[in-house]
Amino acid sequence: GSFPAPDMPHSTSDARKPVQYLVSLANVDAHLFEVTIRVTDPTSTGQRFALPAWTPGSYMIREFARHIVSISAQSPDGAVPLVKTDKHSWYAAPCKGPLSLIYRVYAYDTSVRAAYLDSRRGFLTGSAVLMRALDQPSGPLALRLTHTDDPRLIDWRVATTLPRVRLATADREDPIVGEFGDFVAQDYDELVDHPIEFGHFEVARFEAGGRPHGVVISGRHDTDLTRLTQDFAKICSTQAKLFEPESGLAPFEHYLFLIHATGDGYGGLEHRASTALLCAREALPYRGMTGLPKPYRGLLGLASHEYFHAWHVKRIRPQALIDAEPGVEAYTRLLWIFEGFTSYYDDLTLVRSGLLSHEAYLGLLGETCSAVLKAPGRHHQSVAESSFDAWIKYYRQDENSPNSIVSYYAKGSLVALTIDLTIRTRSAGKHSLDDVMRLLWSRFGKSEQTFGLSEDGFGEIIEDATGFDLRHELAQWVEGTTDLPLPELLLPLGIQMKQEAAKDAPPSLGLWTVQRGHDLVAKTVLKDGPAMRAGLSAGDVLIAMDGLRVSETSLKNQLGRKRPGDRVSVHAFRRDELLTIDLELEPPRPEIVTLSILDTGSEAGGGVENTALHKLDQRDLQANEERRSAWLGTSPTVAAVNPRTVP
Repeated sequence: GSFPAPDMPHSTSDARKPVQYLVSLANVDAHLFEVTIRVTDPTSTGQRFALPAWTPGSYMIREFARHIVSISAQSPDGAVPLVKTDKHSWYAAPCKGPLSLIYRVYAYDTSVRAAYLDSRRGFLTGSAVLMRALDQPSGPLALRLTHTDDPRLIDWRVATTLPRVRLATADREDPIVGEFGDFVAQDYDELVDHPIEFGHFEVARFEAGGRPHGVVISGRHDTDLTRLTQDFAKICSTQAKLFEPESGLAPFEHYLFLIHATGDGYGGLEHRASTALLCAREALPYRGMTGLPKPYRGLLGLASHEYFHAWHVKRIRPQALIDAEPGVEAYTRLLWIFEGFTSYYDDLTLVRSGLLSHEAYLGLLGETCSAVLKAPGRHHQSVAESSFDAWIKYYRQDENSPNSIVSYYAKGSLVALTIDLTIRTRSAGKHSLDDVMRLLWSRFGKSEQTFGLSEDGFGEIIEDATGFDLRHELAQWVEGTTDLPLPELLLPLGIQMKQEAAKDAPPSLGLWTVQRGHDLVAKTVLKDGPAMRAGLSAGDVLIAMDGLRVSETSLKNQLGRKRPGDRVSVHAFRRDELLTIDLELEPPRPEIVTLSILDTGSEAGGGVENTALHKLDQRDLQANEERRSAWLGTSPTVAAVNPRTVP
């Protein structure tokens, strides 16, 4: 059925805008946004509309059009025939303007990628809700946000970095938090690149990079806003200084962190002047909290990651993403640069900004190395292939993914580390990956150019920034599947890298398990391990070993009484069929990487590549410390996690 055409913005300035949007919180209990798109002069051959199929920064087709529950079109002459032409596109028959397309969107996705609405809060990412009016002139677009007369919504506020239409009281307006009302975007890309939060929320502010920043927190929480904003300010200032060493100026007028606190959540999505973050309540700092607990450290790393994207992804971009169409996949082999390098700099920023000690940072770096080196998939897929196949593999992982893929986030960050340390070593500390990032910013981001990094252009950027031609090495590290030469590169910094089995690790079945209720399930059966050779499969429910019932704890205890080479009999259910499988246990896999700072008397070596042993004297230690401090910055006074050796 059709809906009555609502009032749209009709100011003199709005009259010049060919396309106007009205978003209403139509029914919070049914989780429905109502959107009206008013096209002043519809195309004479019929007006086409389309909703994006994916959100920039999240490389998977998400089919947002599946959430549209009703749609109609009308003009001053009445209802206009509307035909759906594919899964996310509609065609309105030729008519006299203005043409209004009216549709309702079901919004109950708690992630940062889509839209959510209930009686407590609302959130939307434009690409999940706002259609494009195709074949219309490019130019400013008007947006009006309204809500019904539901008394629960009377005092709701709106938080967004989308520019507001300035009123007579503009000098008193808050640019990021205010009432429902009118907004303006220069084009469709800008319209959908500013997420919007509705409801009751807490607001905090700080200055960094010469710009005002805001933090909006929705959901129940007891956050120490002073601690949070102080730490965020350190992160933001450090990153701004990386890209603009002289001015330290950030590339936007203001910035907004939109944080939704839940019982158990994690995620983030970057935008040009804001980021949407999802975190567990326990990750937020509380009054009286000391040190840097792991959940809060994770939130700081997430905020650092998404903020770095304001330069690297939102402004420095691969050409393939500049040319991207919102309805189809955009293929690039460079996500290892754009997501991987960001993953490298997110935690590196924490130590450089004084929030993390060197030892604690090495602990995080060791965890990343462990995640990459324990999965057989690293020998089957390169980071360039992982980048290209993100649409069908990384975001659609299954039980066999650890055997077949590698993360362009995790291994991409280690490639960044490898490049950084290689440049530092060859230039005797005169150059680093920081110089490469600044050149990328100067060429592709600083003036918001309309061109991006070509698929084969990164080697040239490194050479221009540092004088070193690393194309041959890049081919091995990025297109190949061999392990990276990190042990040799870390040693001159006084850091020893070891890969070994966990302490007291029992013999291995060659599988990873997960406890689901009362069932112990084979989550992943590792390639070429005992379980795979014997015929166990992911999804099998393990019920007994050698006649004794197993749980996650009892299986580990039973295996702890065995030796590599022992044979065991495993009983398992595959669906409703009972299996009895005999297999031979293998030695525990070396899945743990430790990075430790060497001191006087330490013997360097024994790492992944088993380098030669040598004693360190005081001069070695001094040189190592200088190189390490040049990389990480002066070690701050922060409580280290297991000083000297960090698991």
